[in-house]
Amino acid sequence: MEIIAQYGGVFLVMACLFGFFMAWGIGANDVANAMGTSVGSRALTITQAILIAMVFEFLGAYLAGGEVTATIRKGIIDPEVLADDPELMVYGMLSALLAAGTWLLIASMKGWPVSTTHSIVGAIVGFAAVGISVEAIHWDKVGGIVASWVVSPVLAGSISFGLFISVKRLILDTENPFERARKFIPVYMWMVGFMIAMVTLLKGLKHVGLHFDLGLGSQFANALPISALIGLVVAGFGALLIRRVPETSVPGSRFGNVERVFAILMVFTACSMAFAHGSNDVANAVGPLAAIAGIVQSGGVIAAKSAMPWWILLVGALGIVVGLATYGWRVITTVGRKITELTPSRGFAAELGAASTVVLASATGLPISTTHTLVGAVLGVGFARGIGALNLQVVGNIFISWLITLPAGAGLAILFFFVFKGIFSA
Repeated sequence: MEIIAQYGGVFLVMACLFGFFMAWGIGANDVANAMGTSVGSRALTITQAILIAMVFEFLGAYLAGGEVTATIRKGIIDPEVLADDPELMVYGMLSALLAAGTWLLIASMKGWPVSTTHSIVGAIVGFAAVGISVEAIHWDKVGGIVASWVVSPVLAGSISFGLFISVKRLILDTENPFERARKFIPVYMWMVGFMIAMVTLLKGLKHVGLHFDLGLGSQFANALPISALIGLVVAGFGALLIRRVPETSVPGSRFGNVERVFAILMVFTACSMAFAHGSNDVANAVGPLAAIAGIVQSGGVIAAKSAMPWWILLVGALGIVVGLATYGWRVITTVGRKITELTPSRGFAAELGAASTVVLASATGLPISTTHTLVGAVLGVGFARGIGALNLQVVGNIFISWLITLPAGAGLAILFFFVFKGIFSA
């Protein structure tokens, strides 16, 4: 307690800096998972993708990022074990942020698309197991997180596979694919608008003090009609844009004009994926920051529950945006062009499948890996065309980078933990 009282202000400043650094790494590395398919399918340029992502990553992180943050902040370590030594939790969370941020910086410089969730969870488990005790970790919670890393790519792959098969049967494999595209793509746009609206109304907005009550009973029942209406607005706007696409054939491609329509749809799915990514992955940066802020502001008490201050989500959201704007292009290029050949119709299926999975995880508080989710979604689209459509060497390299991330995050966190302990507890 004395250390918290003596160095509380220093800890809070360090936490904000390290949290921003970690969020910068998320923006520089992991946002490629939100934007890579749009760039790879050439529906958006890198500049356009970065501008869209800056807006919707920020909105997702700020409006809907609190639920997963609770899992990262309180779910992995048992606070009762550290009740008498709250400074150890502070050292650990500082070391986890710095370790994960450092690894993301290295990976981004190399152009490796690694998992930020792996980085931070590995770092937290690493410092807790070695620096505190194995009993301090909620292994059942960690097991659920690890299981989600397997479930999420399978779920995203299945959704994307189903979406692409529906596109093939409803649009591509018909006598007049262009007319069918004009007819059915607004339905897909409705799905995008509905999905974003539901997660925002159910899990977001509480941070900015907004609540909707239509007198229909549960929060879910109140959100349903509003989300459906928002979906209709998105679909109507998209239908107007689609009408402006000329029905002219593209030389050498039966589906060229159809892909132009899907390119419009990709703008909407890019927005949804950026929003979904921001809502889930901001927790990796602000979860440890919130834990440190709670301990410092309470004078050393590790609370079982505490409100998420709006300014903490703001730090994470701004960090993601700055990282994306300054260094995101490198990993976007890797992810967007090297896993498989993407067209707007394939990219749409992958992106909406991944976004749906991430939104579901964010709504249930499960910190899944967006990297796993998007690669699973792209693999699902690839399998719908045959395994030969996939660059298995690149996929293999990505899997190897995932395996390295866990021990790298844990090792760096252990090192930094003992450095901080030596400096402040000496």
